Amino acid sequence: MPTVAAEPHPVTTPAQTTLVLRVLTVATFVVILNETIMNNAIPRLMDDFGVQATTAQWLTTSFLLTMAVVIPMTGWIMQRLAIRRTFALAMGLFAVGTTVAALAPAFEVLVAARVVQATGTAVMIPLLMTTLMNLVPAADRGRTMGNVSLVIAVAPAMGPAVSGLLLRVGSWRLIFLTVLPIALVALWVGLRQLPEIGEREDSALDLLSVVLATIGFGGLVYGLSGLGGGGHTTEGGPAPEPLVDPAMAAGVAALALIAFVWRQRALVGRGDPLMDLRTLRHRSFTGAFVTMCLGFAALISTLILLPMHLQDGLGLSTLEAGLLLIPGGLAMGLLGPTIGRLYDRVGARPLVVPGSIGLTLSLALLTILVPSVGPWTILALHVLLSLSLSLLFTPLFTAGLGALPQHLYAHGSALLGSSQQVFGAAGTATSIAVMALVAGSDPSTAELAKGARAGFALLTALAAVTIATCLFVSTPEEDAAAEGEALAPEDSRVTR
Repeated sequence: MPTVAAEPHPVTTPAQTTLVLRVLTVATFVVILNETIMNNAIPRLMDDFGVQATTAQWLTTSFLLTMAVVIPMTGWIMQRLAIRRTFALAMGLFAVGTTVAALAPAFEVLVAARVVQATGTAVMIPLLMTTLMNLVPAADRGRTMGNVSLVIAVAPAMGPAVSGLLLRVGSWRLIFLTVLPIALVALWVGLRQLPEIGEREDSALDLLSVVLATIGFGGLVYGLSGLGGGGHTTEGGPAPEPLVDPAMAAGVAALALIAFVWRQRALVGRGDPLMDLRTLRHRSFTGAFVTMCLGFAALISTLILLPMHLQDGLGLSTLEAGLLLIPGGLAMGLLGPTIGRLYDRVGARPLVVPGSIGLTLSLALLTILVPSVGPWTILALHVLLSLSLSLLFTPLFTAGLGALPQHLYAHGSALLGSSQQVFGAAGTATSIAVMALVAGSDPSTAELAKGARAGFALLTALAAVTIATCLFVSTPEEDAAAEGEALAPEDSRVTR
């Protein structure tokens, strides 16, 4: 049984489609913004709560990790609730989490609130992507996905800039107090305007798969975050010992992920898999999947490394660090629709190959130059990085999901979304840990720069892999794909 209706809803009109996508896109922008909105506030939170960098980064890592755990369940949620009720659930959870975060009296409460926020965010992303793939005609998907990339790419890129502006005028709590009314208005508009599109069906949620995914993804990121070890709090005392040995957690996570894969394969024949891994049989989807995950890891990790280096290494204020990242975010967003139209004309490879090369080059230059250059050079390199990612994200989403049969759209979008968050969380945790290891427990400005350099070196190595994986991405010839899908899904793709 598919996780959402395989065919577009028969009563959906073009006007309804436009309305649905507009509401979902605006709401998704608001919730995705919160993936990185706390990055610029980390130095202040370290002082306010007396925690070290490897602990403070859990404000971002826990957000991404929660999304990774929840996103695989979104197919089941959409099947049970349809679009309107799923939207209400997602935005309601996000609003509750934002309220608790604004009032949080302790760091642990703030992290818990971020988890609730992330649960709502996790539902919104595949809801938007699956709805788009089901309602938008194939010939228009590149253009539409280009517009959606304003959300997927620009929101996390703008997070540090927005928080930098807010931190200049008030407490870190102002970040949540600013977002809350926007989320409430989006919820109100959605409940009033969204039609009830989609078929509600009863289906079982495999709890064993949920447990295995939680242990696997959670243990993996927890183990990676412990690489930094040791260190000191901002009050000068030694950092607390972890409750669970990170190496042991990573080992248990590996076993859980193996069991998770086995369970999903077994459920294909016996019931509804939580995540249908048959999507990975499609070569183009797999290439897009790996490239997207590595690119997202580079984006999220850079957006936490750069603010820390700009503030701790170069002495910039939170506002100055935030403003420095705005041009890159704007460049990524403004180029999105253009990239979407180019995809419709020339296909995926002419865009993703230079995108992966530019991504690797920009990170390599950051690795080489970070210890010795000022903020203007970093701004230029961040813009190059953002432009390169804009060449990747829209074609990868469109070509990757377009390579799948329609009944696998929901599973493909869930797999892409969940794995992006795992890679983003793992990349953030690992790069911060590497930076902490190199910088030492009592770092000087020079040591902090060396730590940032080591973090960017790791990201450069990951980006270099995308130069190879993006070559597997091809553009489905839509008419041939649609005609051949029912006859031979595995063999019906013509590429350009």
